[in-house]
Amino acid sequence: MIQKHWLAIPAIAGIALGSQLAQNHLLAHSADGGHSPISESAHHSTVEIPKGQPVPSVNLVVHPDPMDGWNLEVKVANFRFAPERISQKGSLTEGHAHLFVNGRKVTRLYGTWYYLALEPGQHKITVSLNTNQHQSLTHNGQPILDTTIVTVPQR
Repeated sequence: MIQKHWLAIPAIAGIALGSQLAQNHLLAHSADGGHSPISESAHHSTVEIPKGQPVPSVNLVVHPDPMDGWNLEVKVANFRFAPERISQKGSLTEGHAHLFVNGRKVTRLYGTWYYLALEPGQHKITVSLNTNQHQSLTHNGQPILDTTIVTVPQR
């Protein structure tokens, strides 16, 4: 079951992750405990979209994979994924996204699709937009992100 939640900042939940997620997390982070969308502001600086400029938006759509797991579709407007310009100065309407599961950063996203394996239970999946200089994008003081709840049934 998939539930859509339109939250500015998701709460942090401590649900155990499967080995694939844990492995992805270890590859993406050091042993600093990971980052949540909330702590992301402290880890990376934020940048406010100026008035009069198109505001990027993100819509996370979760599709069950026909074999197993979930396919995440990240739909963006007024934003372009630009992995070729990572860590370079660029526009506020280009960059990458961060993927969080249950409040923990799993990876960076450089495109619109990502396969995700999840263990049975309820999982909060969040995608936030970031500049190529790793700043979290904000509008009206709120991070630009989208959150969806996925409930994975017992097998």
